[in-house]
Parts: sequence; C-alpha cells; structure tokens
Amino acid sequence: MPFHQYFNGDIVPLDQPVFQTNDLGLLRGYGLFDFFRTYNGVPFRWDDYWQRFENSARLLKLPLPVTQSETEKILADLHALSGEAEVAFRFVLTGGYAPDGVHVVEPNMLIRTEALPQDNPAGRLKGIKVLPYEYVRDLPEVKTTNYVHMVLMADELKRQQAADLLFHKDGEVSELTRSNLFAFRGDKLITSDRNILNGVTRRVVVELAQADFEVEIRPVTYKEVITADEVFTTSTTKWVMPVVHIGDQPVANGLAGKRTLHLQRQFEELVAGWGK
Repeated sequence: MPFHQYFNGDIVPLDQPVFQTNDLGLLRGYGLFDFFRTYNGVPFRWDDYWQRFENSARLLKLPLPVTQSETEKILADLHALSGEAEVAFRFVLTGGYAPDGVHVVEPNMLIRTEALPQDNPAGRLKGIKVLPYEYVRDLPEVKTTNYVHMVLMADELKRQQAADLLFHKDGEVSELTRSNLFAFRGDKLITSDRNILNGVTRRVVVELAQADFEVEIRPVTYKEVITADEVFTTSTTKWVMPVVHIGDQPVANGLAGKRTLHLQRQFEELVAGWGK
C-alpha cells in the first residue's frame, strides 16, 4: 500500500501536494522537523521524541496544533495504512501562511510516513570518514529545517568519500550535521553538552555506557577528539557508527574500536527487543 501523510487534520496520499507557496517554511526557512522510526512495529522512545519536538516548537514560538495523545492516534493510522511492518515518521512544523510574509498566524503540521532509511551494517563495522568544518548551528537545540551547510558541501563530501561534516569552532567540537559525537580516551567516554541537538540516540547510548564506562558530558575540544582512542557518532539512522578518519587523519589506528563496537552491540540488542 502507498505511504500517506497527515496535514492539518487530514490524511492523504504521500504524493498529494499539501503546502501553499506562501508558507513561512518556504519563504523564510522558518520551520522545524523531527525524524524517528519503529522497531517491532513500536515507535522508538516516543516520549523522548515528542518532548524534543515540543521543546523545539516552544523555542520557535510555534503553537502545536495537536496533543501527544492525538498524535499517537495519527501515527497508528498512518502506520496501518502503509501496510509495512516497520516505518519511519517525519514531523514538519512550519510558520504557516503569513499574509505579510513575517508574522506567524497558524502553523502548518505535516507528518509523513516513509520507508526506513537503508541500513549500513558493514559501515557500522568498518567506520566512516568525516570532514572538519568550522561552524556552529544557529539555535542548535532546535531541529530546524536549515541544513544549508550539509547540502552546500554535498559534492565535496562525495569527492572525498566522507559521510558527514564535523562541526567545530574556537577549539571546541559540537556535533555532525545529522548526529552527535562521542570520543573514548581510554575507558572514559566524553560527549559535548554545548551547541548540540540533544539526540535521543545519544541519550540512549549515554544510558548504556554508564554501566561500563566513566561518562563525561561537557565541552569537548577538537584536540581531544583528533587524539582520542576511539570516536563514534550516534543518530536514528546511523545507530552507533565508528568514525575512523577525521579529514585525512586516522583516529588512532584507523579501525573501529572495541569499546565502540561493544556499545554498538548493546544498542542493537536494545532495539531488537524494543516493544516486546
């Protein structure tokens, strides 16, 4: 069955246009989104994702047109219409239609059902290369629709066979364009708490790691990362992904580290049993 989407109270096929061209998301780039998926047919960490979406909406001063319980029903209906065992959901909340092109009158709420992103189990064992990029996102705690630097650098990433950009500025690292960053120095795991989006997968990995490692959540320097024993990144689509090259410099021996792979296995076991 085809995927469907919810838009301002209606559920329609995914290929049906829903936005008008005077939406503030299009005219001014004023909007936010979130993305998550199911495991065993159950949305993963739904309360966490909703809380983050709600917080982003509050920070952008966009009133949510639906409650969490109403949204749960919408998700169930969209999932059932898909006919798929597992799906991904993409939320988009924009400033809506503004007669003067500036002031928010009534936000537009879109929920898309999508196929799961292509998995990369080999990549999770081999690891990825990232390119250092001097930048700090505006409103990093908000998952805005502004990914201009990722799109701008897409050709360069492809040319250098890199998977993502590593944001850093003034000697500190923050995050990648679509995921959070961790580094092991010995058995100590560090991750930044400044200029980042608070990732749900990041939160889960911190919870898992605290059983076996010392975890420090604090500002992290660029030097600490490039001299680390292991580096990895976390997200809904990457899970726990080793970072083995930063630019042309290998991380340690250039291979996925044993501590990272341990956390990777723990995360895989968690999602395999999710909802059971």
